Order: sequence, then C-alpha cells, then structure tokens
Amino acid sequence: MIKEHLDEIHERMHLACDKAGRKHNDVKLIAVSKTKPLDMIQEAHKAGQLHFGENRMQELQDKMQNLESDEAIWHMIGTLQTNKLKFIAERVDWIHSPFKQKHLSEINKRAAEHNRVINILLQVNISEEDQKSGCKPSDVDALIDFARSCEYIKLCGFMGIAELVENPEDVRPQFKALKELLDNHQHKNGGNIELTELSMGMTNDLEVAIEEGSTMIRVGRAIFGERNYT
Repeated sequence: MIKEHLDEIHERMHLACDKAGRKHNDVKLIAVSKTKPLDMIQEAHKAGQLHFGENRMQELQDKMQNLESDEAIWHMIGTLQTNKLKFIAERVDWIHSPFKQKHLSEINKRAAEHNRVINILLQVNISEEDQKSGCKPSDVDALIDFARSCEYIKLCGFMGIAELVENPEDVRPQFKALKELLDNHQHKNGGNIELTELSMGMTNDLEVAIEEGSTMIRVGRAIFGERNYT
C-alpha cells in the first residue's frame, strides 16, 4: 500500500513539474513518518524512498539508529530543542527548522564534535501566524551572515509552512514570497552559503509549491496514513 501511495505522490509531483516546465528530479520527496512504526519506514525504503523526515528529535534519533540503511537521508523538520541536538548531530543530514543565531551556533557546535557538516535551511514564517515558528524575512540577512562564520554547517536555502487552507491557490503568494526571498539573496552565495533549496509544500498544496519553485516536498499522511497520537 505504501508503494502505491508513493507512486501517487510522485505522479502528482511529475505533473506539477511538467506544468511548470521543470525537471522531475528538481524536486525531492521527503516522507514524514511522524508517529509511524519503523516497519512502515522500511517498507517505504524498500519501495525506493530515500528521504525521511521527522518532527520530533527523539523519534528521529530512534529511527536513524534502527533503520539499517546507509542510503537513507534524514531530515529534521520540526521544532528544535537545542539541548537535544547532540543526540542527532552524528547522523542527521538536513535540519529545516533553525531560525535563531543560537540554533545555528548549537548545530555548528554539535556537528564539529563529529567533524561533519550538516545541511540547514532557515525556517521563515511565511504565513505570519503567531503560532508558527520561523524568522521574519527581515531577519534573514543577519542569519546568513552569522551562518557564514559556522564552519560545520552549510546553509542551503529556506523552509516555510503555509497556512492550512481549503484552496491551495490561497497560499500561492506565500510560496512566491519565499522564492523571491531566496532569489534576492543569491548575491550572498559563496563559501558555506549555497542558497538553492526551498522546502515548502505538503500533501494539500504540493502542486502550487512546485509551480512556485519548491525543491523539497514534505508529505506524511498521504504516504503513511493518519497519525496515531495515543
């Protein structure tokens, strides 16, 4: 069943890429397995899925340790707890959610302990909702400058979470604004700053996100089913 779900999502992604005149491999699918057991991740991996995302740091740590694969690429996409970064720094490949200098500093510190570079995306609050994390667009310049001094992180772009709406067209301006923010900071590229990635779009709005330039789509329920919080 999971393979069929993955095929359906890839078909949607390919159609959106075709509509936008983009190559299919321009966009990565991150399978978000929050609350789901390891055997479901194993099934997805067996079907060819390589990128996996988690919202909770403890769950990410457990799954990284227990999935027997050197090919899996792990993404931390949820709220950061700086005191727990030490538990994931040895293995995590991407962190999508830093939005403060203290986040960048702690990631850099923990990556240095393992002598490895971690890819990061700055989380920008594109919906301007108080309950959502992320920096303001006006904070991005200073964060990029600070990241440049962090030897063990590579700043690759931005992540944004759009409003949850019924009509995906309603959030197109939010995705468009994040792409413009990325484009407007290309002059900052160099060294460990390589702004090429946009993590935006989920199950309901992935087509619009791809049309507006997303390079990473985060999908959970449409692959693994409804989450179990009990």
